[in-house]
Amino acid sequence: MRIIVPIKQVPETNAVKMDEETGTMIREGVEAIINPLDLYAIEIAIQLRERHGGEIIAVSMGPPKAAIALKEAIAMGMDSAVLITDKAFAGSDTWATSYVLAAAIKRIGEADLIICGERATDGDTGQVGPGIAAWLDLPCASYVSRIDSLDDDKKNCRVHRLVEEGYEVLESSLPCVLTVVKEVADPRLPTLRGKIKARQAEIPTWGASDLEVAPENIGLNGSPTRVVKIFRPSVTRECEKVPAADEGTIDQACDKLVAFLQKRELI
Repeated sequence: MRIIVPIKQVPETNAVKMDEETGTMIREGVEAIINPLDLYAIEIAIQLRERHGGEIIAVSMGPPKAAIALKEAIAMGMDSAVLITDKAFAGSDTWATSYVLAAAIKRIGEADLIICGERATDGDTGQVGPGIAAWLDLPCASYVSRIDSLDDDKKNCRVHRLVEEGYEVLESSLPCVLTVVKEVADPRLPTLRGKIKARQAEIPTWGASDLEVAPENIGLNGSPTRVVKIFRPSVTRECEKVPAADEGTIDQACDKLVAFLQKRELI
């Protein structure tokens, strides 16, 4: 069994910066981590390998420093990793990103499962996993909270999918794409052995020429999504201050507070 886990390196939540001219995220000089929701995909892939055997591979599209995230994934238990990096990919939206990742998965070879995190914390769209499925013409189950059964011989799996009313049980043929939510597993910490393996690991890098992707489908020019405007919302509040320095003004302040609450039917 071969499982591929696409992961993303994202800025720390408090370090997100946007380029107001291009509408893209500024990543240079910003502390980055593995997308927290991808950790659940990594963990369930490791658990499936422990039960069924096989190989699990992490793949990431990003700048060269995204290799750090891939090494962390190896330290957690992934067998190997591939970095997809090229200046031609800069500014890719979810459509272009899923196109490039699908091309990378094709080059890696046949996979029984592709497991993605629910969404990335920097874009918050949840579109890349289903986009990969569309490019590869594979069935897709999103918001998977549990993998009930996995039969590699019969090439099918059954999963529980989180929906508004509760849970939905789906059966799918393999290969397929799953996007998983936090309920699916509890991510483990990297082990010392894993860290040693990660330090020694050589991560191959593939660019646009390696994947033979169409230039018109990648990067900012190949992205149909456009951020038209970026602005910081202003927070304004209207308030009334009633000073209460002595007994007389305290009584007045209390009367005003009671009147304020009664007017809004709060008391």
